[in-house]
Amino acid sequence: MELNSNTRLLKLRDTLFEETDEFHELSMDEIVEKMKLTFGPEASFDPRTIKRDMEILEDTGFEVIKNTGRYGKVFYSFQDRVFETYQLRLINDALLSAKFITEKEKKELIEKTKQLTSKHIAKTLPDPMLFSQSANDDYQLVKLSIDHVHRAISERKVLHYQYGKYNMKKEFEYHRDGSTYEVEPYALIWQNDFYYLIGRFKETDEMRHYRLDRMRNIRLSEERFQRRQDFNTQDYVNQSFHMFAGENVWMKIEFDQSLINVVLDRFGHDVSIQPSGDHRFLLSTKAKMSTGLVNWILTWGRKAKVLSPESLAEEVKEEIEAMYERYKSE
Repeated sequence: MELNSNTRLLKLRDTLFEETDEFHELSMDEIVEKMKLTFGPEASFDPRTIKRDMEILEDTGFEVIKNTGRYGKVFYSFQDRVFETYQLRLINDALLSAKFITEKEKKELIEKTKQLTSKHIAKTLPDPMLFSQSANDDYQLVKLSIDHVHRAISERKVLHYQYGKYNMKKEFEYHRDGSTYEVEPYALIWQNDFYYLIGRFKETDEMRHYRLDRMRNIRLSEERFQRRQDFNTQDYVNQSFHMFAGENVWMKIEFDQSLINVVLDRFGHDVSIQPSGDHRFLLSTKAKMSTGLVNWILTWGRKAKVLSPESLAEEVKEEIEAMYERYKSE
């Protein structure tokens, strides 16, 4: 690289960004040595020029921290990161836990996140682990679909697509004989290891959700829509157990006190709960009547009992009896 005032300034910025952080500093001599690795051992750097370059960097918002150490020696560092270390760790852990992302993509994404901090901090971040975790075969489709759906939401354009799922032969089958779904997209969320589109299905005027990896032939129409002001995405997700759709109902369930944290984790600390006899409490909340809700209740066995609505209690009873008969017959 040719040495001039511009390349020197850019390399100084890169050196401070990559080599320093809150716990790692460089002296002027060390900075010069780092610069020579790029421009060659014969390159000459006047410390006064380097200091003026630092002032220029600071004028542009790149703050250089000066710290006086032993015997008056000055050390320099850059500490103003876009992401804190714990935030980068959260991003990396989320990437590693995503089952639908391929190992190759995980490695590429994590390498890119490491470029957002110093080399020293980057070394402490976890590397992609090759554990036995099957990536979704439809991942390439999902990547393209994310772009389409994201743009449709931001531009408020109606989406057209086909929808389906795999059969016992692992063949993809379209729902509704392959007819096109017309949906006003409201939100794209990541839930239970899958991406879901939440939107208004125009044909029935219902709010529904669709798994992104089951959508095919997505395209944006030129038709625009107005978002409903009374729709709350978070409420919709909270009421959809395991992302099953259904009619909203008010329910009351009596739980063993050992499940208090399970309930608070699921519904949040604002949910209505009250004591109900010895070592039990009563949950009152709204949820979607669905198979997902029934399965969630059955997860807790005898420690949960549906009090209302009666229709939900009957569904739970029927499932328990069917399970008993299944084991009894064998």
